[in-house]
Parts: sequence; C-alpha cells; structure tokens
Amino acid sequence: MKKNRERFCNREREFVYEFKVGSQCLELRVPLKFPVQENASHLHGRLMLLHNLPCFIEKDLKEALSQFIEEESLRDHDRNAEACLEAVTSSEVDLHQLAGSWAKAYAETTLEHARPEEPSWDEDFADVYHDLIHSPASETLLNLEHNYFVSISELIGERDVELKKLRERQGVEMEKVMQELGKSLTDQDVNSLAAQHFESQQDLENKWANELKQSTAIQKQEYQEWVIKLHQDLKNPNNSSLSEEIKVQPNQFRESAEANGRIYEEQRKLEESFTIHLGAQLKTMHNLRLLRADMLDFCRHKRHHRSGVKLHRLQTALSLYSTSLCGLVLLVDNRINSYSGIKRDFATVCQECTDFHFPRIEEQLEVVQQVVLYARTQRRSKLKDAYDSGNRNGGSDDKTKNADRNYLNILPGEFYITRHSNLSEIHVAFHLCVDDNVKSGNITARDPAIMGLRNILKVCCTHDVTTISIPLLLVHDMSEGPLHSYLCNRTERHTI
Repeated sequence: MKKNRERFCNREREFVYEFKVGSQCLELRVPLKFPVQENASHLHGRLMLLHNLPCFIEKDLKEALSQFIEEESLRDHDRNAEACLEAVTSSEVDLHQLAGSWAKAYAETTLEHARPEEPSWDEDFADVYHDLIHSPASETLLNLEHNYFVSISELIGERDVELKKLRERQGVEMEKVMQELGKSLTDQDVNSLAAQHFESQQDLENKWANELKQSTAIQKQEYQEWVIKLHQDLKNPNNSSLSEEIKVQPNQFRESAEANGRIYEEQRKLEESFTIHLGAQLKTMHNLRLLRADMLDFCRHKRHHRSGVKLHRLQTALSLYSTSLCGLVLLVDNRINSYSGIKRDFATVCQECTDFHFPRIEEQLEVVQQVVLYARTQRRSKLKDAYDSGNRNGGSDDKTKNADRNYLNILPGEFYITRHSNLSEIHVAFHLCVDDNVKSGNITARDPAIMGLRNILKVCCTHDVTTISIPLLLVHDMSEGPLHSYLCNRTERHTI
C-alpha cells in the first residue's frame, strides 16, 4: 500500500484562476505540489504579495484556492483508498497483519484502552513515609534519622580534623622553604612545593567526598528498605516483634539525649510577631514574625536534641508531603554552584544529614544547570532570529552579546529551587540571584530583586508553600550603617 500511496503523493498540479481588470481578462497559473504542506491562508497571502495582485480579488482568490486544494486532496484520498481496497481484494496485503496494525493504532490512541501508569518507587515511598510519620512509629523514624545524622556528623568531623592537620603541616613546610628562599632554594622550588600541597589537598578532599557520598547512599538505601519493611509489618496485626522494634530505638536515644542534654544550650532569639489583613473586600490574614537569626539556623540540625528542637523536626517531617510546606529565600550570585559564600555554607549544612527523599544538593544543581543551559540556548536563538530579521540596532546587538557572555549564568531576579527533607525546618529553598544594587539603599519596586521576590511568592501560593523566611533587608551580611547593621541580622518569617 505504500507504493500506491507514493503513486498519488508528490504530484504537481496547476491551479488556474481567471479574473478581469477593466476590460482585460487575466489568468493566474500556479503549480502546487500535493499534498500541500502550507496553510492555504499563508499561500494566498504569498501569491497576493508575489504577483502584486489587486485587492478586490483577494477574497475570491482565497475561496478559489481553498476549494481547489480541498477538492484535489479529496481526490487523492479517494484514489489512495481505492488502491488500498484493490490491494486487499487481490491478496497483495495480508489481511490479518492489516487488522492487527489497525487494532494496535486504535488501542494506542484511545484512552479507554491505554495502560495505567505504573507507580514509581519515589511515589510509593512517599505514601509509605506519610502513613508512618502520622502513626505511633513517627518517633522511631525521627530517632533513626537522628542517629544517621550523628554518624555523618562524626564522619565530617574526622574529615575536618584531617584536613586541618594537613594544612598545618603544609604551612610549616612552606615556612621552612620560604626561609631558605634565595639561599639554597629558588622560586621554582616554592612553586613546585605549592603544587604538591594543592594536589595533596585535592586528593584528600576527593577521598573524603567519595566516602561521604558512599556512606549517604548506604544510609538512604537502608532507611528506605527499613521504612518499607516497617510499613508491611504494621499491616500484619499478628506480628508480635513489631512493638519491640518500634520501642528499642527511642529508649536508647533517650539515654544518650539525657546524658548530653546539658551540653547543648540554645541561643536565645529575639523576635516579634504581627498579624496583618490584606485586601479590600475579601481580606486574607497573614502572620509576620520578625526574628533575629542566621538564615541557616532554619536548616541546621542540633547534635544534642532538646524537646523544642525535636518538636520542630517532627513538625517538618509531618508536613513534608502536605499542603503546608516551609520555604527559605537565599540570596546568591549568578553562578549555579556551591563553591563560595552562602551557597557553600548551605551545601555544607545539606551534607551534614542524608536526604532520604530527594536527590543530593549537587545532583539538583546539575539538573538546574542543564535547564538553564537549554533556556539560554532557546533565548539566544530567539535573539539571534530577531537580530537577523531586521532589528539591527545597538540594543539588539548588546542583548545578543550579553546572552553569549552570560551563557551559563542566571540574571538578577531569576531564581532556582531545591527540595530538601534533611533540613531542620525547611522543605524548599529559593535561590534568588541578586546583584550589588540591593546594598545601595535605593531599590525601587521594579528592581529585579523585588520582582524575583514577587515571583517567589506566586510560586509559594500555587505550590502550597505557606511559610517562607526572607532576609529582611535582602542582605545576609552586616553593613556599616547603624540602622542597617541592626536590622541586617534579622529575618522576616511570613506565614501565608
């Protein structure tokens, strides 16, 4: 049947249109290749422009062209159908194979015959965890997570000690070399030693990074398997060992918590709360809490639990798969990484505890980089098309150059989102890109940082983020001004 279809396709037919201009009879002949891929309206506009046709025949020409294309297409379909039927009756085509292909096409395009979507492991685990965290086993889950956190914290502590010893030893070696510089050693010897020190640090950091990655992967697998098994055991009422399994860890944890409870003393926070109503007719209530704290205090876990800290962690776990999520705004630069500043500190906090539900912070940032790369590619191609199509002025050229120069970076006012289940009071982090303009003190309502905050609040409203923590003056560091320095270390926490 493909041969018959090809026989009637790709044929060229001539469209003939006669019209009068005054006393002259004119004729328009246009060869058309069938099947016609172009829209009839677009083809009609091209003919009017190309042949400089009078406007009074525009409507009639369009109707004649559409009718010609429709009639010739129907004739082709009829011929094709007759050829297919003829091939079936003459046994050129296997009837069973034809019926099978039709049945397959119908089943794949009809909803009632579509296969149900297979549930993913992440969705199943989320449902199981949500059931367990709202059951008597919730304390056991939190204690197990805390034990894993302590294990990773000890591993990170060993890494920091070993790196500190290496740097101290390298510092002593460098001092000795600098004392001999110009006597028995040259600049080349100093550079060679510095290169050796850098390589040694990189090797040690890579070794510990791989060990931490492997440990968190093992913890995540063990935790998820244990959660699934516990959920299955809860469904079996005849399981006598279940109650003991749930009780063992809390007792052990209470002993260690009581023994170390005096060591940890939480810093007292200064805070004030307000309730405001917004709206003219339909008023909505918002709770504002002005808090003096470090932004990362909402993310850090405390090594030695107290009752208040544990309640915060329980509340965060209970609302993980709910419609009342908690968010945090971090002010970052235009590079999507975790190498410096608040980004590095935030990534360090994320690494202190294994995330049992979402990918690691490094993996999420890699996905964001890929998305930004694709978006920049699309934006650059559109700017290039606009520039090539006639917008050859200085502004378009500058935009194109900026798109090329900042190809892998985000712009001020843009933000990316990371998801977390391993932070103390936060589920979602909004990484808002800002520039030095936020420190100038003359921010307007149309500033990119303010527009970015508006977009973040829109995302919060549409995705069930009901509590969000925002740096009050859009800065994380202290400044020289007295009022600014007083308020800089304050955080506004907004409950929607």
